[in-house]
This record gives sequence, structure tokens and C-alpha cells, in this order.
Amino acid sequence: MTELRLFNSLTRQLETFTPVHDGEARVYSCGPTVYNYQHIGNMRAYVFADTLGRVLSYKGYKLTHVINITDVGHLTSDADAGDDKMEKAAAAQGKSAWDIAAFYQADFEADLERLNIRKPAHPKATEYIDAMIEWGKSISDKHCYILDSGLYFDVSTVPEYGRLARAVTEDGEARIDEVDGKRNAADFAIWRKTPAGETRQMEWDSPWGKGAPGWHLECSVMSKALLGMPFDIHTGGIDHREIHHPNEIAQNQAHEGCADSGARIWMHNNFLIERSGKMSKSSGEFLRLQLLFDKGFHPLAYRLMCLQAHYRSELEFSWEGLQAAFVRLKRMVMGVSTLKTRHADTQTRHAELVSASIVPNEPMVEADKWTLKQVQGDVAEVRGDVARVQGDLSSPIAATLKDFAAAIADDLNTAIAITALENIVGLKKVDVAQQLAAIAEMDAALGLNLLTLTREDLRIRPKAAIITEEEIETALAVRTEARAAKDFAKSDAIRDDLIAKGVEVMDGDPLGWDWKLDV
Repeated sequence: MTELRLFNSLTRQLETFTPVHDGEARVYSCGPTVYNYQHIGNMRAYVFADTLGRVLSYKGYKLTHVINITDVGHLTSDADAGDDKMEKAAAAQGKSAWDIAAFYQADFEADLERLNIRKPAHPKATEYIDAMIEWGKSISDKHCYILDSGLYFDVSTVPEYGRLARAVTEDGEARIDEVDGKRNAADFAIWRKTPAGETRQMEWDSPWGKGAPGWHLECSVMSKALLGMPFDIHTGGIDHREIHHPNEIAQNQAHEGCADSGARIWMHNNFLIERSGKMSKSSGEFLRLQLLFDKGFHPLAYRLMCLQAHYRSELEFSWEGLQAAFVRLKRMVMGVSTLKTRHADTQTRHAELVSASIVPNEPMVEADKWTLKQVQGDVAEVRGDVARVQGDLSSPIAATLKDFAAAIADDLNTAIAITALENIVGLKKVDVAQQLAAIAEMDAALGLNLLTLTREDLRIRPKAAIITEEEIETALAVRTEARAAKDFAKSDAIRDDLIAKGVEVMDGDPLGWDWKLDV
């Protein structure tokens, strides 16, 4: 089997993945601060992390994946400046910080499900306050100092601080605001004291005064608690490479008493670029997954749009680009649907084959063990199913599966992998059962749900539409009868009425889509 090669941001080179624990892969991904909705740029990071996890599973590793929930401690600046985002949102909305966190965490998890992102462990920062205090106590004597505003980490006490960001040569410290009394510009808060005369909703007693943990501390504490140190892979957006992740590494080195970074491989996805400026939450109106859905786009069209670009490349968002991805998804769904129809006597087996690519109901981490099957089914079993269903793989399918495996093993080259998947779907004069088994295996790594999606699933009524799907179908049925009777005046009148209501009638559409709403 082709070795899995991944780009390590720490060394700036491709490395062969070698697990810390034989047969296992343990992954930690920086999760959202749940003070607001997540925009689609945020969600690209989780599509990437989920794809990484799927590929690790595809390669046969037993996977443990953690995406934390930051429900305290993240300031409006990433560098120990400004107000706490949770406290600020609570004040603005007249709710408790706890209610704010619960609401936006639920919305985030709903977006994960819409994007077919498997359910990982979601530990919350507030569940680990005691552990954070103990971590701070263990490193305070050798690595920290106290200011009026809290306990600060002295970055000069650990080796090669900022190596991940290449801070010396890449001006990684430029975003760090000054705090009176700091020994070094890059020093950061381990514990932030509540200012005199203030009371916060989220504050705890500590040896350094009442307050809250620094944002960077939570990821070190939770990753060690849930994955152990060292663990295999730490992921996040490329913006974390500059400050947050170097600070995590410094904390890990101080706590573990060695130069190890905590994770063997650090991986970062690049930005999603949107030229109108609506990607930032500070703009007030920003692009959410719900907005895409409201405009009639299936969320998996956005997942496919992300997969069409390499995770380390910038991806520019446009409605035209999303529409192109949606059409591509429809083509694959229609192709798979045709194969399923041709092989209808094996529908029960198809349902078993797709178990590896659907969203599960159970979290990834159990209290006493790490497990793969409860999250996604066993991809290794699906691979066995391919061999059992096919016997010896026919040459075109075998060759295409080899291309697919090589692509995803090459630092998750999903753009090429999708082309291989499309090639499998389009093969002629091969055994249909073999095609469907191969599609199931490939889709387990890409997460597009091709064996479960239907034409009806992808036909989403835009929120602004003034006509229902039933009304459209009824009108089209009457129009079909009129055309059969050569009553073209009536047929044209129905078409014009539908166009006026935002329905584009797609006569002769090679995809078989009779209509689409355009509002």
C-alpha cells in the first residue's frame, strides 16, 4: 500500500506518516470559539480535518479525533488583548455566557452534520479549568512570571520558540499587542486576572487570583488529557500557525520537560478568500452555511468545492464556483443513481457498503477506549467488501483505484482523487457491483455521500422562492401533457409563468434535472 505522506508545517516538508502508537492515529483539531455563528471559511478547516481523518481510516488506522470547543478565554485579539469574546457576546445579546456557548455550539454541530463531517469528541474548555490550573502551577516556577493582569509565559525559557511560525524571519510577532511589564514581546497569558472592580460571568479562583485561563492553554491541556503526549497530528487554520500553535508548543515543552512540540506533525489549511469582505464576523453580515442552503445549494456542494482545491492552497469563494461544484456533484449523483438502478437487486448490499461514509450518531471517543467503528464504520472492512464483491478487480477499476489511493496518500490530493472517483462512476462495460463497491470505498475517504444522495435531496427550495416544489411538479406535468398534445401555446404559457416565479425550466438537460429555482 502507498505510504501516506503529509506536509509538516513544523519542518516545512513532506513526511511519511508513522503513528506514535501502532495501528492508531490520534488527531487534535483546534475548534471554534462559540460566541457567534461559524462562517464558511471557518468550516473549511473542519472539512480538511475530517478528510484527513477519513484518509487515515482509509489507510487502516484506528482513529481518535478531537475538536475542542472554546467556550471561555478567547479574547477579541488572538494575542492577549481586548475583551473576552464570550463575555462580549453575552453582554450584547443580554444572555448568559453559558447560554451563548450552548446555542452556538449546537449550531456548529448542525453545520458539521450538514457537511457530512463525522462526529468527533467535542470537549469544552470549561470542563478542564481545574486541569488548566494544575498545568499552570506545574510550569509557573521555571517558565512564568506574574503581572497585575495575570500569569505570563516567558518564551525565552523554551528552545526555538516560534519555529513553527518562523517568527524570526516571517515577522510572526507583528500581531502581538504590548502588555505593560512583559519581558518579551511574544510572552503570553497562562491565566488572566479579572481586573479590580469587575465581575465576569466566567471566572474561577486560582493561585494567581480570580480570573480565567488564557486561550492557548486549553488546547495543550485537552490534547494531552484525551490523546496523550506525544500524539500524531495537530491541525488548524493557517492563521493559528503564527501565534496560537507556537504558544501551544511552548506550553507543551515546558510541561513535558523536553523539546518535543506535543504533536509529531502540524498541519494547516489555507484561507478561503471572499472578495466582498463578508467572510469576517466583524463585518456583521457574513457567509454562513445556512445562507448557501437558503439560496438553494446543498451543503455537500460546498464540501466538494473545498475538496476541489488542495488544502494548503488559498481557495477563492464565488457563487459561480459554488454553482459549478453543485453541477459536478449532481453529475456524480446521477451517475451513481443510474448504476444503482441497473443493479437494483443488490440495493440491500449497497446500504451496507455506504456505512463507512454516512454521519454517525455516536462520538468518536468513549470513556475507556478509542474506537473507529462507532464513528464511521470500518473502512478496512469496506475494502474487504470490494474484494469479496468483485473477486479479482477488473483492470479499469483496479487501475483507477490505484490512482485514487496514490492521490490521497500524496498529502491529501483530493482534487486528483475526485477525478479518479468520477472516472470510476463513468466506466462502461464493467461489472456494476464492482463499480458500486469501488465508489463506496472511495467515497468513504471523500465524504460526499454519493450512494445515499438522491436527485430529490439536491433539489433545495431557496428561502426566497414564492412557489413550492409540488406546485412546480404539477405545472411541469401539465406542461408535459400540453407538449405531447402539441399545444405549444399552453406549454409556453406555463413555462413563462414558471420563469416569472424564479423557476428555470431545463428542457433537454443532460443531467436529467427538469427545473431549478433561481432567486
